[in-house]
Amino acid sequence: MTIYNLAFSRRSAWCGDASSKGSSGAKMSNRTVCREASHSGSWYTASGSQLNTQLEGWLSQAQSTVSPARAIIAPHAGYSYCGACAAHAYKQIDPSVTRRVFILGPSHHVPLSRCALSSAEVYKTPLYDLRIDQEVYADLWKTGMFERMSLQTDEDEHSIEMHLPYTAKAMESHKDELSIVPVLVGSLSESKEQHYGKLLSRYLADSSNLFIISSDFCHWGQRFRYTYYDEALGEIHRSIEHLDKMGMGIIETLDPMSFTNYLKKYHNTICGRHPIGVLLNAVSELRKSGTEMNFSFLNYAQSSQCRNWQDSSVSYAAGALLVH
Repeated sequence: MTIYNLAFSRRSAWCGDASSKGSSGAKMSNRTVCREASHSGSWYTASGSQLNTQLEGWLSQAQSTVSPARAIIAPHAGYSYCGACAAHAYKQIDPSVTRRVFILGPSHHVPLSRCALSSAEVYKTPLYDLRIDQEVYADLWKTGMFERMSLQTDEDEHSIEMHLPYTAKAMESHKDELSIVPVLVGSLSESKEQHYGKLLSRYLADSSNLFIISSDFCHWGQRFRYTYYDEALGEIHRSIEHLDKMGMGIIETLDPMSFTNYLKKYHNTICGRHPIGVLLNAVSELRKSGTEMNFSFLNYAQSSQCRNWQDSSVSYAAGALLVH
């Protein structure tokens, strides 16, 4: 069932011509539907050369310790805030292994109770264009569990787009073999997180697939309507860090019910809680067959350090899942 009108963007929905090539190296017709890099020039630079230099700089400061990652959790804020943190997750990607990248991002702007697939065929970035895997999309669509988001909804949303330049950079040595599977994740019930986790577990089991889970962590401050504070921990930013790292530790146990209970108790404003829940349920499904996995967080940061009730901040965490 399609809830959102299949309307095209205010910008031209078509891209490519008879001589243009996508990331697959194949020629695209002039009827290819493209999602523009709508947040370039604001959330990150629109200059391909500048973007490349920035990404290389951040990646050079990170260590490869949990490689090859089968899944990563990384933030989706403006790169000036979270680019350095995200690099610690992207450093764990092995482009010689990965061929298909699933990107699960939360819906910030439209009400969505299930998951949605893109109307586009190609996602543009300032580095190079990324091709959506239409074969996988067709298989997912056949399940009846997905809706189709309009191109306008797609371009308004930032949770998937902010991972595209980093994906392109991490995979540039094998870009001609790369496809992506963007999935917009709605406000899922516990049972729906289980159903989507089970559905996607067969893709997570494939070593040629990588899952990117898009999430920031605590959004603290009156503007976010969240001001949890444990005075025993000292300054507000230390309370926030303790709360986030409690959640991160629970995610590292890979137990979806424990994560759900943590959210119910503290109501931490982790915007990608549903994509994280889907990943944890996919892991649980694979563990039933004896697959051994572990998750490690590698970096944590805050946009600013809150010290009084007028302050606000957003937290960022980067981590990776390793399958043994």
